[in-house]
Amino acid sequence: MSQAEDLWERLVRAVLRRERTGKDAYGRPVGGIAGNVPSSLANNRDIDEILRAADEIQDEDPNISRILCEHAYSLAQNLDPNSEGRGVLQFKTGLMSVIKQKLAKREAGVIDRSQDIARLQEYYKLYRERNNVDKLREEELKLRESGAFSGNLGELERKTVKRKRVFATLKVLGNVLEQLTPEIPEELKRVMESDAAMTDDLIPYNIIPLDAPIITNAIVSFPEVQAAISALKYFRGLPKLPADFERPPTRNEDVFDFLHYIFGFQKDNVSNQREQVVHLLANEQSQLRVLEESEPILDEAAVQNVFLKSLDNYIKWCNYLCIQPVWSNVEAVSKEKKLLFVSLYFLIWGEAANVRFLPECLCYIFHHMVREMDEILRQQIAQPANSCISENGVSFLDQVIFPLYDVLAAEAANNDNGRAPHSAWRNYDDFNEYFWSLHCFELGWPWRKVSTFFLKPKRRSKNILKSGGGQRRGKTSFVEHRTFLHLYHSFHRLWIFLVMMFQGLTIIAFNKRKLNSKTLREVLSLGPTFVVMKFFESVLDVFMMRGAYSTSRRLAVSRIFLRFIWFSIASVVLSFLYVKALQEESKANGNSAVFRLYMIIVGIYAGIQFVISVLMRIPACHQLTNQCDRWPLIRFVKWMRQERYYVGRGMYESTTDFIKYMLFWLVVLGGKFSFAYFLQIQPLVEPTQILVNMDPIQYSWHDFVSKNNHNALTIACLWSPVVAIYLLDIYVFYTIVSAICGFLLGARDRLGEIRSLESLHKLFEEFPSAFMDTLHVPLPNRSSQPSPSEVFKKNKIDAARFSPFWNEIIKNLREEDYITNHEMELLLMPKNSGSHPLVQWPLFLLASKIFLAKDIAVESRDSQEDLWERISRDDYMKYAVQECYHTIKLILTEILDGEGRMWVERIYDDIEASISKRSIHVDFQLNKLPIVISRLTAVMGVLKETETSDLEKGAVKAVQDLYDVIRHDVLSINMRENYETWNLLSKARNEGRLFNKIKWPKDAELRAQVKRLYFLLTIKDSAANIPRNLEARRRLQFFTNSLFMEMPVAKPVREMLSFSVFTPYYSEIVLYSMNELLKRNEDGISILFYLQKIYPDEWKNFLARIGRSENAHESELADSPNDILELRFWASYRGQTLARTVRGMMYYRKALMLQTYLERMNSEDLEAAISSNDATETQGFEFSPEARAQADLKFTYVVTCQIYGKQKEDQKPEAADIALLMQRNEALRVAFIDDVETLKDGKVHKEFYSKLVKGDINGKDKEIYSIKLPGNPKLGEGKPENQNHAIVFTRGNAVQTIDMNQDNYFEEALKMRNLLEEFHRDHGIRPPTILGVREHVFTGSVSSLASFMSSQETSFVTLGQRVLANPLKVRMHYGHPDVFDRVFHITRGGISKASRVINISEDIFAGFNSTLRQGNITHHEYIQVGKGRDVGLNQIALFEGKVAGGNGEQVLSRDVYRLGQLFDFFRMMSFYFTTVGFYVCTMLTVLTVYIFLYGKTYLALSGVGETIQVRSKIMDNTALSAALNTQFLFQIGIFTAIPMILGGILELGFLRAVVSFITMQFQLCSVFFTFSLGTRTHYFGRTILHGGARYQATGRGFVVRHIKFSENYRIYSRSHFVKGLEVVLLLVVVLAYGYSEGGALGYILLSISSWLMAISWLFAPYLFNPSGFEWQKTVEDFRDWTNWLLYRGGIGVKGEESWEAWWDEELAHIRTFSGRIAETILSLRFFIFQYGIVYKLHVQGSNTSLTVYGLSWIAFAVLIILFKVFTFSQKISVNFQLLLRFIQGVAFLMALAGLTVAVIFTELSVPDIFACILAFVPTGWGILSIAVAWKPVMKRLGLWKSIRSIARLYDAGMGMLIFIPVALLSWFPFVSTFQTRLMFNQAFSRGLEISLILAGNNPNTGI
Repeated sequence: MSQAEDLWERLVRAVLRRERTGKDAYGRPVGGIAGNVPSSLANNRDIDEILRAADEIQDEDPNISRILCEHAYSLAQNLDPNSEGRGVLQFKTGLMSVIKQKLAKREAGVIDRSQDIARLQEYYKLYRERNNVDKLREEELKLRESGAFSGNLGELERKTVKRKRVFATLKVLGNVLEQLTPEIPEELKRVMESDAAMTDDLIPYNIIPLDAPIITNAIVSFPEVQAAISALKYFRGLPKLPADFERPPTRNEDVFDFLHYIFGFQKDNVSNQREQVVHLLANEQSQLRVLEESEPILDEAAVQNVFLKSLDNYIKWCNYLCIQPVWSNVEAVSKEKKLLFVSLYFLIWGEAANVRFLPECLCYIFHHMVREMDEILRQQIAQPANSCISENGVSFLDQVIFPLYDVLAAEAANNDNGRAPHSAWRNYDDFNEYFWSLHCFELGWPWRKVSTFFLKPKRRSKNILKSGGGQRRGKTSFVEHRTFLHLYHSFHRLWIFLVMMFQGLTIIAFNKRKLNSKTLREVLSLGPTFVVMKFFESVLDVFMMRGAYSTSRRLAVSRIFLRFIWFSIASVVLSFLYVKALQEESKANGNSAVFRLYMIIVGIYAGIQFVISVLMRIPACHQLTNQCDRWPLIRFVKWMRQERYYVGRGMYESTTDFIKYMLFWLVVLGGKFSFAYFLQIQPLVEPTQILVNMDPIQYSWHDFVSKNNHNALTIACLWSPVVAIYLLDIYVFYTIVSAICGFLLGARDRLGEIRSLESLHKLFEEFPSAFMDTLHVPLPNRSSQPSPSEVFKKNKIDAARFSPFWNEIIKNLREEDYITNHEMELLLMPKNSGSHPLVQWPLFLLASKIFLAKDIAVESRDSQEDLWERISRDDYMKYAVQECYHTIKLILTEILDGEGRMWVERIYDDIEASISKRSIHVDFQLNKLPIVISRLTAVMGVLKETETSDLEKGAVKAVQDLYDVIRHDVLSINMRENYETWNLLSKARNEGRLFNKIKWPKDAELRAQVKRLYFLLTIKDSAANIPRNLEARRRLQFFTNSLFMEMPVAKPVREMLSFSVFTPYYSEIVLYSMNELLKRNEDGISILFYLQKIYPDEWKNFLARIGRSENAHESELADSPNDILELRFWASYRGQTLARTVRGMMYYRKALMLQTYLERMNSEDLEAAISSNDATETQGFEFSPEARAQADLKFTYVVTCQIYGKQKEDQKPEAADIALLMQRNEALRVAFIDDVETLKDGKVHKEFYSKLVKGDINGKDKEIYSIKLPGNPKLGEGKPENQNHAIVFTRGNAVQTIDMNQDNYFEEALKMRNLLEEFHRDHGIRPPTILGVREHVFTGSVSSLASFMSSQETSFVTLGQRVLANPLKVRMHYGHPDVFDRVFHITRGGISKASRVINISEDIFAGFNSTLRQGNITHHEYIQVGKGRDVGLNQIALFEGKVAGGNGEQVLSRDVYRLGQLFDFFRMMSFYFTTVGFYVCTMLTVLTVYIFLYGKTYLALSGVGETIQVRSKIMDNTALSAALNTQFLFQIGIFTAIPMILGGILELGFLRAVVSFITMQFQLCSVFFTFSLGTRTHYFGRTILHGGARYQATGRGFVVRHIKFSENYRIYSRSHFVKGLEVVLLLVVVLAYGYSEGGALGYILLSISSWLMAISWLFAPYLFNPSGFEWQKTVEDFRDWTNWLLYRGGIGVKGEESWEAWWDEELAHIRTFSGRIAETILSLRFFIFQYGIVYKLHVQGSNTSLTVYGLSWIAFAVLIILFKVFTFSQKISVNFQLLLRFIQGVAFLMALAGLTVAVIFTELSVPDIFACILAFVPTGWGILSIAVAWKPVMKRLGLWKSIRSIARLYDAGMGMLIFIPVALLSWFPFVSTFQTRLMFNQAFSRGLEISLILAGNNPNTGI
């Protein structure tokens, strides 16, 4: 960058820094050292306030500023005299420097500090006088009393802000004065006390100011809030608190103070939970009824509801353990006692930190603490509880929570950062499940810390040969062993069913569908199959519990071994009987009694199993079995069949739901088994029988296993792909049926009815009525059938109520720059208030209609009826004509008086008379209409301007012209009938009196009508394409479509459920800085330039909004800091930033304020209000105190910025940007973890605090709560731990979880209260606990890849989840933006799980947990939230890798095991195929390719394939040929695209959906999806085998940069390239040695799918790489790749810098002994190539002895030795370089000579040499794979360096094989052009300049 550009960038940054932090909310300067006080100073907030006040008064009185700074320094010195805290020394040094500067600025002379106190006292008085303190409050109160909805709201806001600023400074001055001296004059003390009372609202509070009586916040005036506060007050029966207990002077004592005193809860936790309980009670009360204003009392029902909801889990826990809750009879518990219990529970929960993940542990703590409290109440003496007394006083945190946290942290530390096996340490679930048995009471109360529960494990050894872990406590009830066997263990019913069906179908097929005794006997072999598979399951039960036996309940262990014994006996007995029966049957005089006995036993067993299944799994029978639980036999059978857990009980659905999903699966299974039988099994029967009976085959290699075994391996090769497809094709049938089902459900829900602007135009007049029916509060008498006379009145009222909401939506679209100012004018809807006799529609519907009607009228020769009929064909033309007719009369009547008004009335009377006589076309010259319209346009054009004398004259002239035209040109009536009137008018006109005075329209409503009429008369162009922006269209179409969808009736805002929005944030982009926006990448592209090209219309709209020319350059904005800030926001709102998310979520508050404001009218006043233009006036609704208070009571937004504290300390720009967001959004709250260093015994200790802040008057943040944590909260996965620490700060009945790459829209926010009502609707036998919400992926237009990802995601989040919720009832929580029942989830472990690695996909575990705890998850599509997705291939691959790895971990989890066991069979299948089963089927798809190709390779190399083909030809057996050449890969890709197609047809229409799908095919979406197949398979399989799943920060930026070849190679080498080359190798072997009857065509048909997969895996990263085939980039890539490959690296070198470092990272996942064994076994497949190919060489002839194979190994060893000679280390050979080179030369010549001699004198041919390469390359790779699996052993043997050298050679070779085709294609320029079009087709179709982007915005490009 040039120096000039650099200086410019620095200037911009300086301006922005000042804009961000230069002024606070009250206009005070924020400079100096204020805001940089280190958190390690305990009173940092006081010091911060003092320094801010010092900064403010620096210019007024430097002396006072100096006094304040010195006092701040002394405070800091007292707090940390040795400056040992983090950042304290730097702070003090900086502060001292500031003080010295202030001293230096003074005039010379010694400072007399003895006068400081007097100066401060004087300045205090002076400051009060200067700011008119006494008047400030009076003025504010007067404004406030002028009415909550007055026009003075902006002024009120300014006055309040000014008062707060002044009193904040006075508070600081007063506090410093009190600290400096106790001797303050009485008069000044009184004034200070009075001022202090005025600063009550400066006491920090969250939502409800409970600790300060604030009249400025209307929330405290709500009766329900007052009643809730009153309900918590101290009641009779609570012992009196001691006198020394610190009481707040501003409020009365309450139950929280009592609990605070006896249990030692933290002060801020008490304040936080006090507000939470008041909030819950107030909202619960508001849903029941509105209380009286005077002395409101909380309803008993409100308390009961909160009590039961909050303690529901505790009650269920007591029932499960068969213990008595702390109350004997809940009905007998008083209201006050219930509130005491609820308060105690929430105080425990609020301070529990990580223990919140153990909900039943919290139940245990609550149970004992209530007992302690009851004892204190019984004694009637307030005293600290024994369980919480410590050496330092009373502390719940130290005595109750810390011991639990300590052992949790010790176990977490033992997981080796997630690398240790799950079985080696206890996770959160293990600790929690300890409290599911009565054994937990052994822990006693207070804690019995000698219990093994509190036993801390010894740290694991790093030595891999030691098993690690010393003495430790075992797991609880489940062990997550890392094995694929979990798939069988969790879903054994599915596998048993599939195996038995396959066996049965095969038996029927081999018996040619004959139902005889032989078939029956064979079918009965299913009995032994079933019991053997059940036996295998029981073996797994025993094996999987390894590691938990010592800690599991004896009953659970007994059950496992009883089942093991039972199935052992059953499998032995049944198998024996069956074999015996077969033997008897085969004898001539065999005994049939054995067979009958076998049948009886099988029949009884099957009958019992069936009956138990029916009783336990069919919903209708559940009640019956539950009632029979008192019978020991029934209880024993149920226990044997299914382990009883605390979770997962009663997991059944209603009979209706059961029948629905059963029918769904019967259809799927019917299709699957029909396909399996007729197209898979039956065609293979005859070929199998031929192969079994075929004569012995001569093998072309040395055969070990295939002699005399009926060609078993050949038959296996034939059947294995079929078996693999059999196991996976059920998913294909599920996909097809669910897609059709989802399509039909969507059509039923009326999705996609409005999918174009045309339909939006047509249906617009129905929108007001639909809006009133769905989104508006129901109005009385509206639903009754109105009479025809009332219909118009109803429509008018509907339009009047609808218009303010519609207009606010349109204004927001303009603020977001989606539409132009002109489009906004056209889209806005008139208020429809006043006396206008018809509904006025937006101008975009009526545009150009007047001109069309005029043309019809001018050209018409028809009668009046025909003319009107032609006009009325277009409703909006009719409305336009009617509106013009009435509006002209209205305006002219208003502006004219006397004779003028008489003229208007006369004309209109004549028109009415002509219409009634049906002679309008006779009485009026309609062909003169154009002149009339032009004269009217002139009149309105003048009147719409501001009044001036010239314009008034012009208006008079224009009206006179209009009069003349009508009088002389238009009228053809007989004027004699009204002779006097016309004579009077003519006389007035001739005398110049007519129209000489015009009343200029001053009323806002009339001015709006004038302007609107002007537009109606002047807009000639059609507005059929308004709005032009595609996003604006999409949003309006979806919103208007949703008005016709079924949704719950909206409650008034006051009565709706309250909710929070919760967003976790770490360190992603908050707001783009100018530096980030202008910084160019290596291609010369900046983010801003990219955005300007991608969104050109929005860029122009933005420039217009800030008052700039649409062609203005961004550099022109630099003269205005505000414009620069707006530019940053504009760009950030188009990326995946926190700013975008916050803006979107704050629309909820805006929507609630608007709804509150417009619903304030009583319904009986509605019609009067409409006519008075009051009800629909929205001006200033955002300033209404009542609307704001109501919105705050119902909505809270918490962003949990985990490291915000550290970002502030490090002065990161993210911290300043977060602070800016808080300033711009007053309701935004930010939670973060603050780590504070404190001194204890001379040592620095870290303490962790969970803090909540909001924007404050200083332009920074104000701390509301600070709750100390027992230690570092990050014990598990980062995101759920971040959510957990901050969830205590959320409020309300519901919480919506939102990621920081999401967006929201104002029009969707209007539907939130409807959505929340779903919690009260009937959704089955259980109320909903999670409401699923539809997502719109907004990143789909960026590139073709983004489009593929968007289509795939949209298909799942709409059509897919629609079916999962109904009829399948297995929708889980797949990430955000679902809405949780907040109280349900916070009392059951939270909204996610956090155990390290196992819960890497933390979101879905919330769904698992909710379902297991008898929750119900629904899905709703009338509301949507925006969602960003990854847009580059590498981002997408990392994301899919993370999700696949997360699914791999889910396979091992107890949640999946329990759901798989406890769901009924059909629901279990739904669950399996929509979670882990999807990845299993994906993996099976890829494995099928391998199975088929290795089978073909076996047939080709062994010679069996050719022999069979020849023999089948001789026998003329086409069935056998067909079976051998069957296309192995069921075309799964085609069918999995069906949901995408049907979803598109539903929402876009048939034609658009088909065009879109075909376009995607041309853009090679098949290549992308095939590539994704490999990504999922690799990470899913590797995670289950080795672990290593971790959170991948994919980055959410805009991807237009070129990815280097080496970077792509690093990412995809092991996941795709190695596997792709293996497939290519297999295909080449089959081509070279296989026998194909069809020749080349046969081979192509057979292998095309495999070639497609291989090519996709090898070249997709380069195909979808911007500028991937540009020659210059290719040259640079090659240079970079060779540098990376040859750089040897070293300590601290990263994988992206060196091949060696990357290689070590790639091997890190192989850590366990079982993993090494698995890798070794998998690597053995590579040795088949050498074994087969060496026998195909010409040199060996027909020799099949093992000697040939042995000689090939000698040849291979020679090659290795030669390689070592040529790669001998240069460091070692430095002293004998010449000798080494001589040896290398000789070796090379000898090898060459030997090869030449062999070719000439032996049978060795040149093709043999290439065949040897084909044989040895995979062998080398196999040896290499085994060697790296046993890396520690190789290192000990000293072979590691050699192995590394060979590995480098292989990577170099693989890289070259991939690079050469890329380089060749780069040679042709048109390839690069084609690729750009391929990647950015959407952008091209919208006229974007991608070619410019890829060339770079460089002005010198053309030089």
